[in-house]
Amino acid sequence: MRRVVISLLVVAFGLTSACAYTVNGTPVAEQVLDVDPPFTSTKPTPTGSGKSSTKPSPTTSGSSEPSAVGDICALIGWKDLPYDVPDKGAKPTDTGYDTSFDQSCKWQTSVDSLDVGVTLRFREGKAITLEQSNGEFDLADRKVKYFDRTTDTSVQPSCVLVMDYAGGGIGIIVIDGSARFGAICDQGKKVAEVLLTKEPTP
Repeated sequence: MRRVVISLLVVAFGLTSACAYTVNGTPVAEQVLDVDPPFTSTKPTPTGSGKSSTKPSPTTSGSSEPSAVGDICALIGWKDLPYDVPDKGAKPTDTGYDTSFDQSCKWQTSVDSLDVGVTLRFREGKAITLEQSNGEFDLADRKVKYFDRTTDTSVQPSCVLVMDYAGGGIGIIVIDGSARFGAICDQGKKVAEVLLTKEPTP
């Protein structure tokens, strides 16, 4: 009877292990590639480049009206990210999934048993700020604030960055628990650099 109980426990452990993955050596329950964005957006955007937008702030989120700055998500792609994917020209994994922002998109792939990737959120006419941050740096004429959550066990290892962009604000979240592509916030900085080289005029 004892052998039967032990066998059942081994099977149960195997089943629960199949629903988890290891992040930097720590097993966590499988999650969607995203973390709750610690963003606020209540202040008008003072663009660092001296550009200004005369377009009023949208009164509703997720508006279906054409964007004055075009498709922000088309400005970067897999070729700008360090992850190995079969088609570097492929489209984002998902777009428009966060309707509380004017534009949102995600690039998600698997590394071994981990999901890694980048998400973008853009809001027209308003700055996106962080509810909490633990660092900032200057990028060209822009101030970038970030929240490094690499060692925060309550979320997937990630780095959240925000900056004024195209007359509005952009939020970048990099999620990577693989420790194979360099520091997570450095990955986010490279994304911000690419976006700044392609910044549209509002």
